[in-house]
Amino acid sequence: MKTIKASDLGAYLYCRRAWWYQEQGYPSTNTQALAEGTQSHTRHGSQVITLSFLRLLGWLLLLAGIIAGLIRVFPNLLGS
Repeated sequence: MKTIKASDLGAYLYCRRAWWYQEQGYPSTNTQALAEGTQSHTRHGSQVITLSFLRLLGWLLLLAGIIAGLIRVFPNLLGS
């Protein structure tokens, strides 16, 4: 029994004929567009990872600033 992947469903719903050609093993005629799409998705994934890291860094710096401010305002918080 063959496993049905989400990409197969998407391809079938988008164009049944293209899905059938793919299932029959016919090569795609738009390899350049597919390669460009792959590169675009790779770039986008890298940007998402970078921006997620920067967002986390921003939150950590904000938290550190709040803690430093509280220590400055309330020096006895640490028991010194």
